[in-house]
This record gives sequence, C-alpha cells and structure tokens, in this order.
Amino acid sequence: MRYYKPPPTVGISYCEGCFTKQRRIDQLEEEVVLLRAKLKYRQDKNKEPFFGSSTPSSKIPLKENTTQTNKENKGGAKKGHTGNGRKSIPEDEADKVIERPVEENSCPRCGGVLEYKETVFRSVVDVFLNKARNILYKCAVKRCIKCNKTVSNKPPILPRNKYGNNLIASSAIMHYHHGIALKRLEDIWGKNVIDGNLIKIFHRLAGMWEPVIPKLKEEYRKSSVKHADETGWRTDGENGYSWLFRTDKTSIFAFKESRSSRIAKDILGTKRLKGVLVVDRYAGYNKAPCKIQYCYAHLLRKLEDTGKEFSGQDEVQGFVSILAPLLAEAMHLRASPIKDKEYYKKAKRIKREIIKIIRAPAQHPAIQGYQDIFRENKHRLYHWVKNRDIPADNNKAERELRPTVIARKVSFGSQSAQGAKTRSVLMSIIHTASKRLKDKSLEEWFAWTLERLSENPEVDPMSLLP
Repeated sequence: MRYYKPPPTVGISYCEGCFTKQRRIDQLEEEVVLLRAKLKYRQDKNKEPFFGSSTPSSKIPLKENTTQTNKENKGGAKKGHTGNGRKSIPEDEADKVIERPVEENSCPRCGGVLEYKETVFRSVVDVFLNKARNILYKCAVKRCIKCNKTVSNKPPILPRNKYGNNLIASSAIMHYHHGIALKRLEDIWGKNVIDGNLIKIFHRLAGMWEPVIPKLKEEYRKSSVKHADETGWRTDGENGYSWLFRTDKTSIFAFKESRSSRIAKDILGTKRLKGVLVVDRYAGYNKAPCKIQYCYAHLLRKLEDTGKEFSGQDEVQGFVSILAPLLAEAMHLRASPIKDKEYYKKAKRIKREIIKIIRAPAQHPAIQGYQDIFRENKHRLYHWVKNRDIPADNNKAERELRPTVIARKVSFGSQSAQGAKTRSVLMSIIHTASKRLKDKSLEEWFAWTLERLSENPEVDPMSLLP
C-alpha cells in the first residue's frame, strides 16, 4: 500500500508525527487482516485432505454423500424413450456354440413323453480362464547324407527360455501396462510360473528393445504437440521419479533417481525443436528447446486454493469468481463440437477477458502474486489460442501416468536400478504400441514380436513396432 503526503494547503497544517502514526496503524491493520486469513486457512486446511485441491480421490478418507439434487439429475434416456435392448449374437458370428440338449425323455411332473418344441438361444460374453500349461515340442531333425549338415524345425520361442511367447507377452502386458504385481501373476498362472524367472526374462527383453528408445526420442522431438509430466517412484528403497514424455503416437518412460532438469534435457535434446511442450509450471522444463504451454488445470487449482485461503476477503473472492470460469472454459473449448472458425473466435475472446482481469489493479497481495504468474509468463500461456491442436491442459500426460501411480501403490516401486531401467524400456515400448495398434490386441502383437525375434535375433526391433 502506497502513502503520499498531501501537499500543504492554505489554512491547513499537518503534523508529521500524526501522519507517521496513521501510516503505521494502517500497516498493522492490513497485517492483522492477512494473519486472520492465514489462521482461517490453516483451520480449514486441517479439515481437508493433505494435498488440498490436488489430492487424488483415492487419498480422501471420507467423501461427501450424494446430494438430493444430484440424485434427481441422473443421466440416461428420457421417460418414454424406446430402448434398443441387448441384441442376440447370430450363430455364425459366435466364437463358440455350446449345445444344451434335454436328456430327459419323460416329464418329471406327470411322466408323460417329451417331444421337441423349440430351441432357445441365450447369448453371453464370457472368458475362458487362462492357465499355464506344459507344452512339449517334438522337433524333427534331419541330416544330409552327403555333407552331414543337420536341418531342424525349431519352435518359435526364444532360445534358452523356459516360458512360451504367449505367457511372456501376457505377463509383460499385465505387469507393465495394467500394473499387476508379479506375485499376483504367480497366483494367476499357477505353480509352474515363478516371478524370479519372469524378472530375468523381462531384463532380457529390455536389452533387446533398448536400441529403440533413441529412435522414439527422435520421433517425440519431431512432434508438433508434446506432453511431459512426472510423479514419485521409489527405486531400491530410495525416493525417485517416474517421468513420462508422450505424444499421440509415442510414449517414453524414464524411471530416474532425480527430478533434475537433465532428465528432460536428455529426452528433448539441446537443438531447437518445432512445436509446443505442454507441462505444469515445474521449473525443470523451463530450459526446454521449444515453446512451452502451461497447464491451466494446475493454475485453476492454485486459484481455488487462494480463494479458500482468503475466504473472508471480498476482493479475493471476486477475483476468483471471475477468473476461474474463464480458465475452465479455455480447457473445455478444444473439445467443443464447433468449427475451427468459431473456436478461434471464442479463444480470442477468452484470452482478452483473462488479460483484462490480470491487468486490473488489485490491492490484495494474494491477487497481485497470482497476476504476476500471468504477467511474467504470458509467452507460455496462450498457444492454445492460435492452434487448436494445442490443449490448454496437460490431462493427456496425467491420465497416462495414472496407472503408474496405481502400480506404485501395489508394488512400492522398483527393487533395483536394473528393474527401473527394464521398466523404463518395456513400458515405453508397450505403451507406444498400444497407441498405434489397430487390428491386433496388445498381447497378440507382443507374442508376434517374440516369434520374429526368436526366428531372427538380428532383426531391427524398431521395424516390429506398429
């Protein structure tokens, strides 16, 4: 708050001491207001989850019951709507047809003779339980009677390997894509499968696929829209981080011991890149060799936390009530079913309104601090206005990283540095393939790659990616 000593006027005199005292009183009153707001914020925070508005739903011990309004506003078809119903599967499209004949020839009630009446079809979607089975390959070997060369028909499995391709593929997908713990895989497959053997196989596969990672980095750097995010991950009992760098067709995971900017530098390189990198406001990305778009979701959560901290301040509440809807509208605009011309028109209007409130004079320090974020980083906040392909949020990276967070809760991280490296390679390959596959399932594709690698160990694994 600035104070100006009024100029002397005719007939009026000012006491220098009184003016100094009044200025000190005003400063103390402002400090009291701030301290009261902080005290209320701390009291309210004790009632909230540990991470405030950023707390995931799984960490909230008690959740509010559904309100009566939400119960009355359930979705679904309107009353009187004729539903489509569940259609029966045609016999020629069924994967398996099981006949259920009536064995009895006499009526169980009166003993009369039973005659055929009709066949009732009952279609369901079912799954046959997977079970590890012992397979014995009988490989014929022939010898040339002229030169003694032997010719054999070897099975399409990796040499010196105990498990078959289907079991390895399913285990890798379940562990690195769905986050199922290795001990749980033992229960699923039965006593013939040991998690220690699976770990050795995964290390071996990571060595085969590791040459692909530099090529994925090159593809990532060439993308016009790139995302990056990170979360905690323990390795050998030590705190570390799981990094994700993704595009719509590529995913690169890096399980490292540090959150240093050198991790981002290793993936992004040092040469100037085209396109935009969408991230939160973590300083580790600030030296990225490309344009940066800050995530509005993080800015919105910070804004909401500011509103909670100073809930009794009318100026703060007014600022939050105006800016929060604009940030939310900016994030939802890209997915709106509107044409590009209308999108860019609305995007420019939202930007103008955001800039207007950011430039508006404010007395409260919390508002001024939030406005400084936009003023100092305006070159990292409005790329979504000029290009619809660039989102105003980083939800794609956060959603793809979510299964890793769940796996962290189940497995408590990697048991060794080698395990973290193996996880980095295989998760990058599997998640990249899952984005590109169209006709095959992920398990079918991975088993197919194992066959190719067993037939020709010199094949370029990059050529096996979809």
